[in-house]
Amino acid sequence: MGIHPVTIVVFVVVLLIGLLLGIGLQSVIIGGVVCAFAVLLLIALRVARQWQKAVVLRLGKYQGLKGPGLFYIVPFVDTIPYWIDLRTVTTPFNAEETLTKDSVPVDVDAVLFWRVVDPKKAAIEVENYRHAIAWSSQTALRDVIGRTDLAEMLRGREKIDHDLCQMIDQRTEAWGIKALSVEIRDVKIPEGLQNAMSMQAQADRERQARVILADSERQVSRVFEESAKAYTGNPVALQLRGMNILLEGMRQNSTIVIVPSSAVETMGLGSMAGMTALAKQLEQPQIPRSAPIQSSDATSEVPQA
Repeated sequence: MGIHPVTIVVFVVVLLIGLLLGIGLQSVIIGGVVCAFAVLLLIALRVARQWQKAVVLRLGKYQGLKGPGLFYIVPFVDTIPYWIDLRTVTTPFNAEETLTKDSVPVDVDAVLFWRVVDPKKAAIEVENYRHAIAWSSQTALRDVIGRTDLAEMLRGREKIDHDLCQMIDQRTEAWGIKALSVEIRDVKIPEGLQNAMSMQAQADRERQARVILADSERQVSRVFEESAKAYTGNPVALQLRGMNILLEGMRQNSTIVIVPSSAVETMGLGSMAGMTALAKQLEQPQIPRSAPIQSSDATSEVPQA
């Protein structure tokens, strides 16, 4: 982090005071000392934000952590090589064309949420903890993919996320970094395999539909069997059922009702059908027949001359 504006303001104020004192007292030494003190303040004063920790090295040796807020360091002795961010950081990573346990190449995109919990280890134990955690996450993802079947990867992402987070956390614990969670965003499989899986899913759905239809037909056949047993001992009920069938057919305003011959013989529908047709004919209005027209022309005899 660069020099904070507050430090610059303090430097300018002290520098002006030194110049005024030097001019007022007509002493170059006093003015020079105050100006040198202003320069030291500019170098020594630092300001860290609320989410930052400054790693201070004194003559190359770890001295401590400073911040947040205003603090100072010993000029020309202390240095600040790292400003550690303590906020939660998101790191996207992926694994391309990685073979699963059942030898299927997949491309997996994931994102890691992590946080620095020990700034000292993050600054001292690893050179660049951001790059280190990115590479560690990618290798851990490849390891998890190699131990998982494709079906399990597509079906149980929560378990894979949990296992992957634990694996990354174990690797980054020595660096003072805590892996909070891992989320797999996308799993890409070859296009040919996608078509094969789609055809398999369609075949499974058709098989289930046929099984359901066959089960429905079996249930209907059982109901028909029970109905047949009821009609066997009660012929009157069978005839009433036949009349009901004819009535339902006539409600459709159809002039032709097709009934199997076996049903006609069994339920005695022949006489009922004839009576029904006769009743419908009697309900139609009768057209009066016209009387024959007789010729009223009388033949006249022509007298012979």
